[in-house]
Amino acid sequence: MKAPFNYLHVAKVNYRLWLGFFLSSVGLFSCKDDCKTTYTYKSYEPVYMLRDELRNAVATQAAKTLVNPGKIYAKGDYIFVNEIDKGIHIIDNSHPTAPQLISFINIPGNKDIAVHNNTLYADSYIDLLALDISNPQNISVLKRLENVFPSYGYENSASILVDYKEKWVTQEMEGDCRTNAQYQRSMMEDSKALLNNSSPANGTVASGKPGIGGSMARFTLYDHYLYTVSQSDLQLFDITAPTNPQKGIKINLGNWNIETIFPYQDKLFIGSQSGMHIYDNQDPAQPELLSTYEHIRSCDPVVVDDKYAYVTLRSGTACQGFTNQLEVIDISNLKAPTLVKTYPMQHPHGLGVDNSTLFLCEGEFGLKVFNAQNVHSIDQHLLAHFKDKDAYDVIPLGKLLLVIGKDGLYQYDYSDTKKVKLLSVIPVTRP
Repeated sequence: MKAPFNYLHVAKVNYRLWLGFFLSSVGLFSCKDDCKTTYTYKSYEPVYMLRDELRNAVATQAAKTLVNPGKIYAKGDYIFVNEIDKGIHIIDNSHPTAPQLISFINIPGNKDIAVHNNTLYADSYIDLLALDISNPQNISVLKRLENVFPSYGYENSASILVDYKEKWVTQEMEGDCRTNAQYQRSMMEDSKALLNNSSPANGTVASGKPGIGGSMARFTLYDHYLYTVSQSDLQLFDITAPTNPQKGIKINLGNWNIETIFPYQDKLFIGSQSGMHIYDNQDPAQPELLSTYEHIRSCDPVVVDDKYAYVTLRSGTACQGFTNQLEVIDISNLKAPTLVKTYPMQHPHGLGVDNSTLFLCEGEFGLKVFNAQNVHSIDQHLLAHFKDKDAYDVIPLGKLLLVIGKDGLYQYDYSDTKKVKLLSVIPVTRP
C-alpha cells in the first residue's frame, strides 16, 4: 500500500517540484570566492490525463486481485475495497469464511466510497460519481458531477493533472561559493515550505440503512446527505433522490490538512493534522461547529463510542510530526472536549470501537485489540496482538471485524473478545 502521503496534494505546485536536500561538493566552504557546486534534487514532473479519457473510463471488469488496497466499506453482504487511484473491488461476503471477489469497477483517481441503497458514490479525481450497483457484475453510471472536488494543480480545458513522475537530477553550478551556498539554503527552505503546506489528498446489494466506512474515510452518509472532506472544506451533496445527487453547500473548516470524517448519532467528528472538529448535525443541511480539540501536528483519524472519542496520532512523511500515541477524549460536553488519557503507541493508523472493545491498527506492527471499558487503563487490558499483519484500517460489524492492510483483507470473529479468531484472508498480489 502507498503511504498515506500523496504528493498530488502539494500546494503551489510547479512543473518541477523541488524537494529533499542538496549535496554540496567542490569547495563549497573553501576560502576561495569562485567555485563549482554540485547539487542534487528530486524533481517531480507532472502527468496529465485527458478529461474525455477520464470521463469515459468507468467500466465493470472481471474480478482482480488486490494490489494496492486503500479504503474499505461494508454494506449488507458486500465489502468494497478501493484500489488506490484505480477503482473498486466488489466482494461477496455472504460467507465471511470464504469471501469472493466478484467484479472490479474501473474508476481512475478513486480513493473514497459510500453506499446508500443500491447507489455507490465514488470520487474520480475532480468528479463525483453515482453508480448503480444493483447488479454488482454490471455497474452503470447514474450521474457524474463534474469539477466538484479540488484539482491537484495545473490543468486546462482538455486535461487534468493526475500524478507526478519522480526523478533525481544532479547539476553543477559555477560562481561565487557564498552565493551558491545561499542559493542552496534558499532552495532547501522552499522545499521544506512546500512540504509543510502539503497533505496526504464503503444480485442486489442491499436497501435501507447506509453502509459503514472505516476511520480513514473522507466520505460519509447521514440522513439524505453525503458529506465529503477535502483539505480544508466540508462539501455536502443532497441525495434525497439517491440516483441524482445535487451539490449542496460547502463549509470552510478553517484548517488546512483535514483528513477524516466520522459520523456518530447526529454529530460529525472531523479529524485534521492539528485537531478534531465537532459539528452538530441536527440540521443535516447545515452542520454547525460546536468545538475544536487541538493537539500537536500529526495524522489524526478519530472514532467515537458513547462519551469518548479515540484519536490516533502518528509520525510520518505526510504528517510532519513525531508523535505516536492514542488519545482518549471526554466528549460528554461537546462544546468543551477534554483529554482524559494518552497512551504511547508504535505507529498507530486507523481504529474502531464496539461496546468498549477497541481495535487499533499499528501499520507494520500489526493489529491490537483492547478492552477499553476503563479508559484510564487501556494499556493494561490488551486482549490480542496480531503482529504478523500490516494493518491500516478496521471496521467492526457487531461480531465481525474487517481489517485492511498492506498484505490484504482480513476478517476476524470477535464474538468472544478473549479469543479473537481469524476467519479468512484475501491476500495482496504484487505484480
